[in-house]
Amino acid sequence: MGKISQFMARVFLGQIFLLSGFFKMVGYEAIQGYMEAMGVPGMLLPLVIAIEIGGGVAIVVGWHARLTAIALAVFTVVAGVIFHSNFADQMQMIMFMKNIAITGGLMLLAVHSPGNYSLDGFRSQP
Repeated sequence: MGKISQFMARVFLGQIFLLSGFFKMVGYEAIQGYMEAMGVPGMLLPLVIAIEIGGGVAIVVGWHARLTAIALAVFTVVAGVIFHSNFADQMQMIMFMKNIAITGGLMLLAVHSPGNYSLDGFRSQP
């Protein structure tokens, strides 16, 4: 059960980044405008999409999972601080806490192995 649980946890963590990156591509102009309204240069959107989709795939398949988890944890906290720090707005506070919860899951992945059902796990087997 543990091996399947590790795989499912990676799928659950990775899917939020995959979907977020995909929806940023679909609503590119709106997201770019939102970023600029929040003081983030819109020209960074392709990088954000690449981080989310690339990082999400890497987490799901367990490729360099520890390093990817650390990078996505930093990315997630920074995004929370920039985009969800208006705690007077209950929805923004909930979104910030969602980012913190995701970061907690990523930290666990960084500390523990991604499991046998991962590219990292296959590489480490004799």
